[in-house]
Amino acid sequence: MLGHLQTNKARKAVPAFAMIQSVDSVELIHKLDQAAADSHHAPELLIQVDLAGETTKFGVPPGEMPRLFEAAATCRAARVVGLMTLPPFPETPEESRPWFRRLRELRDQWQASGVPASMLRELSMGMSGDFEVAVQEGATIVRVGTAIFGSRHVEH
Repeated sequence: MLGHLQTNKARKAVPAFAMIQSVDSVELIHKLDQAAADSHHAPELLIQVDLAGETTKFGVPPGEMPRLFEAAATCRAARVVGLMTLPPFPETPEESRPWFRRLRELRDQWQASGVPASMLRELSMGMSGDFEVAVQEGATIVRVGTAIFGSRHVEH
């Protein structure tokens, strides 16, 4: 699952998705873990890291990540397995590189500071327009729906 997930939807999301890539609060980690334990599902979770501070996007500022790692360590059923970021919309793929590099560097710093490698295994970054740059910078997951299915047509 991509996109913002409200805590009141956690119970419905857990059995529907094997991976939720938009975890953005301690409360959401707890709700997802409780729903996972209750439903006997074990979704993988990615914490959405907000590197650009855009008001139109969700995510956790890097300085708040220790609180989320602490919450993740208490999970009984859900498992935090990595990080996700959405950079500002780029004019060219190369404009995304600094954002992807920054997430990889933060991952490396957090791992060096003692965050378990199992919580930092995945880096979801890059979409159809910039996935090659993302892979060069260490992405393990890319989101390429537009490249596969074409652009969405929004009807008004």
